[in-house]
Amino acid sequence: MAEERKLYGLVLAGGQSRRMGRDKALLQRDGRTQLRFAVELLQGVTEQQFVSTRAQQQDDAERQCFAQIVDRYDNIGPIAGILSALETHPGVDWLVLACDLPNLDRQTLDHLIAHAAVEKPFTAFRSSHDGLPEPLCAIFRAHSAAIIRAFVEGGLVCPRKILIRSDTMLLQQPNPAALDNVNTPDDLASSILHAAQ
Repeated sequence: MAEERKLYGLVLAGGQSRRMGRDKALLQRDGRTQLRFAVELLQGVTEQQFVSTRAQQQDDAERQCFAQIVDRYDNIGPIAGILSALETHPGVDWLVLACDLPNLDRQTLDHLIAHAAVEKPFTAFRSSHDGLPEPLCAIFRAHSAAIIRAFVEGGLVCPRKILIRSDTMLLQQPNPAALDNVNTPDDLASSILHAAQ
């Protein structure tokens, strides 16, 4: 019998939120931060959960409530957090989430896990908007670290482009709105979030 693969959860919360103008991880929903909402979703489907953060953010009170993985790379965006997690816990598969997905639900995560391809380095949903891979709600297998590292060393750091150019299993979203994110105050106003006071 094959050994069961470990699946850890990672919430990407190291962004600078320039377009929003405030830390998206700390936006409130139903009395919880968006960061806590994402971690709690992962608690139901992964063995351990971590928050990806930049060194400057690791003393933030909300982030300190959770196990953190501090980025080992600077100025390369969310792929820094993903690669840092893969390198911190080699041999582990990761379910990676952005911290700005207010409509994400357990059904979407269950579907992703149930239909993930074991042999492929990446499993992601097709965007309900443009059909391209959604890299920030996706499974990154342990062996994807070398693939990502090669792209980064070659100057390609966009997670979506990495998945497009790789052997990625693509799934249809069971809930088309689940991966709609918030990037700007206008997005925020039209979402279920409200600004942290």
